[in-house]
Amino acid sequence: MYFNIYMHSLSSDLSHLLSINGLISLLTLTILEIILGIDNIIFISIAVDKLPREQQAKARTIGLLLALIVRSVLLFFVGYIAGLKEPFFYIGAYGISGKAIILLSGGIFLLIKTWQEIQENVHGDEDEIGPSKKGKSTFNAIIMQIIIIDFVFSFDSILAAVGLSGIVLIMVSAVVISMLLMILFSGLVADFINKNPGIKMIALCFLLVIGGILVAEALIDCYNTSLPHEQHLELNKNYAYLALAFAMLIEYFNIKERKLKRSKDFTQED
Repeated sequence: MYFNIYMHSLSSDLSHLLSINGLISLLTLTILEIILGIDNIIFISIAVDKLPREQQAKARTIGLLLALIVRSVLLFFVGYIAGLKEPFFYIGAYGISGKAIILLSGGIFLLIKTWQEIQENVHGDEDEIGPSKKGKSTFNAIIMQIIIIDFVFSFDSILAAVGLSGIVLIMVSAVVISMLLMILFSGLVADFINKNPGIKMIALCFLLVIGGILVAEALIDCYNTSLPHEQHLELNKNYAYLALAFAMLIEYFNIKERKLKRSKDFTQED
């Protein structure tokens, strides 16, 4: 009986997916998942740069595959995840939910790791930023960091996916497509970030902002429990992504300018 119900549900989801509205939802959700996955790719790219060159591609692939598995599994526990939005306990008038605990702990972890990385880049010698620094981090330690961040970002991503589409098959398909695309292009993104110190610093500052946003979301979630639903506050993260795009565009023109100046200086020396 359970098998028949499951097959009926799967058939219904498949018919939704193959409809025009379903395909539009799939495309929209895939783009959303890619946008929400930018911070994940940036963190993974910077984290694996501490590993020897021959291990970096493997670590990136494992990290993104773990993100794919975590997000796909979480989608089948949407009801439980929705329950995490309800307060577990109260401190005065403010309720502390599982969502708030996950976002707060993940945000603090991201803030600490990113700040440490920024300090290494600002105060470290060139030799420390090179191979000697990469030898300090083990493969397993980097993967563990990626797993922690994957879980936090996946939780946030799943909540967004559920809000856009209630069809599990569409959500899983969007997650799979977006993660496969990110795996294909993660190497190019990582090389671009790590070869350009300005881009890397912008990426680190962006992660710092994302960590702050996660902490703010946790506090807002607690604060909202003291208000009627129609008065709940929402934090718009789009400004952070726009700021990242703007900063990246400026640094891109700076890179082009430096290349042109170097080529002119080289020509004048000849």
